Amino acid sequence: MTGRKKRISVLGSTGSIGRQALDIVAAHPERLQVVGLAAGRNWEALLEQCRRFRPEVAAVATTADAARLKAELGRKTEVVWGKEGLKAVAAWPAADTALVAVSGTVGLEPVLAAVAAGKDIALANKETLVAGGSLVTEAVRLAGVRLLPVDSEHSAIWQCLEGRRRDDIARVILTASGGPFRTLPQKELARVRAAQALRHPTWRMGPKITVDSATLMNKGLEVIEAHWLFEMGYDAIEVVVHPQSIVHGLVALADGTLIACLSATDMRLPIQHALSHPERWHAPVPAVDLASLQELTFEMPDRERFPSLDLAYAAGRTGGTAPAVLNAANEEAVQAFLHDVLDLPGIPKVVASVLDEHDVVAQPDLEAVLAADAWARRRAAEIIKEVVKS
Repeated sequence: MTGRKKRISVLGSTGSIGRQALDIVAAHPERLQVVGLAAGRNWEALLEQCRRFRPEVAAVATTADAARLKAELGRKTEVVWGKEGLKAVAAWPAADTALVAVSGTVGLEPVLAAVAAGKDIALANKETLVAGGSLVTEAVRLAGVRLLPVDSEHSAIWQCLEGRRRDDIARVILTASGGPFRTLPQKELARVRAAQALRHPTWRMGPKITVDSATLMNKGLEVIEAHWLFEMGYDAIEVVVHPQSIVHGLVALADGTLIACLSATDMRLPIQHALSHPERWHAPVPAVDLASLQELTFEMPDRERFPSLDLAYAAGRTGGTAPAVLNAANEEAVQAFLHDVLDLPGIPKVVASVLDEHDVVAQPDLEAVLAADAWARRRAAEIIKEVVKS
């Protein structure tokens, strides 16, 4: 890379992806510069990040935390807060790219703000495209900016697709680890607890996404995300279970050839690829040693034991506000599971009930998406209370 450093804002900087993104910045100080950081309520961790990376702006969730942060930083960094603060960091004038790694649909408005300000988006927040895919992709098209996938599976498919003619592509294939309960008998799923669900066999992730992996909802959300990222119909997006998590995604060509992307199970690789593209930089991650791999296996997902995958396909095909409702209801149900209020099979049951009651808005604007999200959260919470009482 020649010329000045690429300047980035990191939204969700104290979370798993955010911290790993800052690892990449630290590994390439001659290429990358942090100009904005945003966290939620973990202001003390954000303070340490600000002292290390010296951003121009930092955002926290509340005015109280903002006051604490400002007292420590003085005038070195502008401190903002709340939803507007998150949008300000995303659209910060000095930034070239906003890396969005916040959790949930809270990422939608900052992404739209960043796109409107002409920033490229490195997207590690799948819920943004699940809930507002049509809004985001149209905004990206009109602004002429880049939407760069950070999820390992979508990064893999992006790399396999690059330089290929659209007519040569038959389908894309997302791989799933299968989660910690891949072989657990269905009758035992109701007995598992959050601590077991959070022990993912191959990835280190936050609690919500780890539970989604255990139910296969994470893969369902990725199917909807792939639909928007790659402009693929749902019949052309396939999911296979690959427990070793070495093959992160595949593309099937028209002649039957499969192109696969293999790499270490480390999120720093797809994060770096999004930040370095179209270049390739040395990564602080060991390469895959093919000779040491004992086996690479693949199997079809068990849709009866894990119905969340089909719920996501159905919501994606319905379109409109259905995916936003799917995502919001799932977030509420996952939180109930993490607090031992709901069992694991109860998560897709709650989501299915909320989807059944929803009156879909076929072509929603931002207001309609946010309204559907809010309604789904309220209704999911009501259903969970009913389940607990019974």
